[in-house]
Amino acid sequence: MEQTLHAFKKRLQEIAHVQSAMMMLEWDQSTYMPPAAAEARGAQLSTLGKIVHQLSTDDRFGKWIEELTPYRESLPYDSDDAALIRHAKRDYERSSRVSEDYVSRSLKNASETYNAWVAARKADNFKLVESQLEKTLDLSREYASFFPYEHIADPLIDRSDFGMKATTIQSIFKELRDGLVPLVEEVTAQSPIDASSVLQHFPKNEQIQFGESVIKQLGFDFNRGRQDFAPHPFMIKFAHGDIRITTRVKEHDFTEAFFSTVHETGHALYELGIDPNYEGTPLHSGTSMSVHESQSRLWENIVGRSRGFWKHFYPQLQTAFPTQLSKTSLESFYRAVNRVERSLIRTDADELTYNLHVIIRFDLELAMLEGKLSVKDLPEAWRSRYQSDLGISSPTDKDGVLQDIHWYMDSIGGSFQGYALGNILSVQFFDAAVQAHPEIMAQIEKGEFSTLHSWLKQNIYQFGSKYTADEIIKKATGKEMTIAPYLNYLDQKYRDIYLTGK
Repeated sequence: MEQTLHAFKKRLQEIAHVQSAMMMLEWDQSTYMPPAAAEARGAQLSTLGKIVHQLSTDDRFGKWIEELTPYRESLPYDSDDAALIRHAKRDYERSSRVSEDYVSRSLKNASETYNAWVAARKADNFKLVESQLEKTLDLSREYASFFPYEHIADPLIDRSDFGMKATTIQSIFKELRDGLVPLVEEVTAQSPIDASSVLQHFPKNEQIQFGESVIKQLGFDFNRGRQDFAPHPFMIKFAHGDIRITTRVKEHDFTEAFFSTVHETGHALYELGIDPNYEGTPLHSGTSMSVHESQSRLWENIVGRSRGFWKHFYPQLQTAFPTQLSKTSLESFYRAVNRVERSLIRTDADELTYNLHVIIRFDLELAMLEGKLSVKDLPEAWRSRYQSDLGISSPTDKDGVLQDIHWYMDSIGGSFQGYALGNILSVQFFDAAVQAHPEIMAQIEKGEFSTLHSWLKQNIYQFGSKYTADEIIKKATGKEMTIAPYLNYLDQKYRDIYLTGK
């Protein structure tokens, strides 16, 4: 048994190393890779993907998992070895259903589609990526066909949010939408907030310097990480000591780079806080997309857009940009970074309307998977939904169907639900932290984040994927996921800003 366990863990390390090499190539593709390298990069990723699939599904590996089952069953449920074998068994059973040929074709298509998307977005022309996206839709349906399912999207959702199903998410999203739409209507009927203070010229280098000084105080470790630039900001991890974030800068909008940086830092803090003993195993990553997104949104919005946060950092921002902000009060700035607008871009959306952007995408991808919406009709369907749900519609593809990278670098299905579920969980986790440590709110006003960071690390981060999302939520908050705290948070915050004049 000891020899089997050793061989099993060694195989997991080999898989992790090849996956890290793949992620390095993907990071390079999204940051510094020259355009002419696109075809070769697709072939490289396809080859490495086949190697990962072979290592993950061969009969010997499956036999080791089977032999380790009695050992796993003899251990306490919360044993690290028990969790590792349990997780590996789940991954093995999922991967074994998928053919090696499919993995190769899917990865090659993803790389080709990403590069077509970059060109299409630059040219503002969906037609340039339409045929590739049709292949992606076919591949997404093919992936689902390898599994039994209630809804065709279920296997795709399960990859990023284990145990979640399309019908469950639709029910949650209905409750979310029903709670949001009346408040959005009420708030947007008020006089718009003056946002001119954040829409001045803020030089790129100074923006980056300020943002990096802030995330150091939040806990980002530049000895184990770095920040670069990408068309669509993201966080990626190659190892416990190599976790990277990216951002993008608009020199005439301070909020673009700053909140992207804080958002990706939230993801990075999660990965930085995982037990280092899990490195080289499937446990050494966040447990689900929804829980991961809860951390980026917690730091970006609940902390980073709070009055207390800016009571501490706004004087520093004024010092960094005296010409732009010396005559702008803290309250005016706070209102500007929390303004509500019917906007086109999901990543720029305010807290109140953000989830409507996510629900639109989720509904559209379900419609495509169900065969009710063709890829060629997607741009018009996108515009129609934005007009009906947000009262605004983009005349361009760039700010419409081409704005998000997700469908163009992976699959259609399972990509977006985690953003809205993460918002719901962000408040639930934060409330639990404050309940345990009421001093957190006062500490944020002083620029002290160690208590909050420590609570998150102790209750969420350190476990990586040792527990499922449902188990983590219950362990950290004592409850299952609930939407009420999130809706209450939004109602109180935006009534305070827009409706009570405080």
